Amino acid sequence: MMLEEFIEIANLLDVYSELLSGKQKEYMIEHFENDLSLSEIAKNNNVSRQAVYDNIKRGINLLNDYESKLGFYKKKKKLIQELKNLKDNYSIEKLDKLIDEII
Repeated sequence: MMLEEFIEIANLLDVYSELLSGKQKEYMIEHFENDLSLSEIAKNNNVSRQAVYDNIKRGINLLNDYESKLGFYKKKKKLIQELKNLKDNYSIEKLDKLIDEII
């Protein structure tokens, strides 16, 4: 997995983790946020490496599906960029426009 993909999944996990099953969420946080290997996660949870892999794979598919349907992460990225632009080029008109877009 490329670094960009890894970071993207970690960001999607931040947005949608509460929609995953308990084990998917746990394994994915351990892998993507705590940087544990599949073998380490399996050992810590007394399950097979394959079980961890399957849960993470299903979790990734779910995160991508949620994002394609809901788009919250894309909206969050856009809002952050617009706030950075506003910070660099502040005007009350630009702030009002951004507020109108959000509401």
